[in-house]
Amino acid sequence: MRELVVLSGKGGTGKTTVCGNLAVLASSKVMADCDVDAANLYLLLDPVLKSSSPFYGLKKATINREKCLSCNLCLHLCRYDAIGPGFVVDPVLCEGCTVCYHACPCGAVEMIEHVAGHLFLSDTRYGPLVHARLGIAEDNSGKLVAAVRKEARRLAEEGKKELIITDGPPGIGCPAISCLSGADLVLVVAEPTFSGRHDLERVLELAKHFGCRAAVCINKWDLEPENTRGLESLCNRYSVPVVGYLPYDESVMESVKSGRPVIQECSGPMEEGILALWDELKALLELR
Repeated sequence: MRELVVLSGKGGTGKTTVCGNLAVLASSKVMADCDVDAANLYLLLDPVLKSSSPFYGLKKATINREKCLSCNLCLHLCRYDAIGPGFVVDPVLCEGCTVCYHACPCGAVEMIEHVAGHLFLSDTRYGPLVHARLGIAEDNSGKLVAAVRKEARRLAEEGKKELIITDGPPGIGCPAISCLSGADLVLVVAEPTFSGRHDLERVLELAKHFGCRAAVCINKWDLEPENTRGLESLCNRYSVPVVGYLPYDESVMESVKSGRPVIQECSGPMEEGILALWDELKALLELR
């Protein structure tokens, strides 16, 4: 079993669109959407929900007024201003650090379970999809990413699938880092812009730091050929192959609007670029 993780330096580079196309082309796979803060791979795959389970983040504090002595110690110690008048804890502001819990002299502070999001398992015409949704203003997205990957790996092992296609989160923060452990290949989707070069370098540095093998797909390469050459030069410096060149195609947006993978709607250079990308990835992953 192999795992392909698709990342990008920022949102909007076409990462999810690429994942949707790979989901169509790969024959034996499980899809995982680890962009839990803004999951949208399901929009292209038309899933049927099979199950949903709560995801518990850090526990939140609550104060038992019957035990509280109104000593104000918790008010002074809380760095997040989560405790308001009447010693009522705001669950949005509470970070679950437990300082108030350990400092309270009368044991009035209790830490309670808190649902921070939900984990979903769905069926699609292309295979099983594991995805999630983090609650508004919730943290612990890295832990939810880990939960999505764990479930995807379980499904792949049970179904004897040869590939997990993981739509990772943009950027280089905790959610992206949580996607890297155990990945066989990181595909970075980049755009030929000045900021795109900077974003690509950050992700390549991240992959290098964690010892992950990386490859690059340049989306809309023909809009700025000079910047595309700059991305190629950067990849050469990191000894990372460019395995895909996808052209700009206005029909891509119409395909996304209709909720269908691009490979099923477009032809010509775009179709050729996607098929060539998949051939390169199969070779790198040693898939049949």
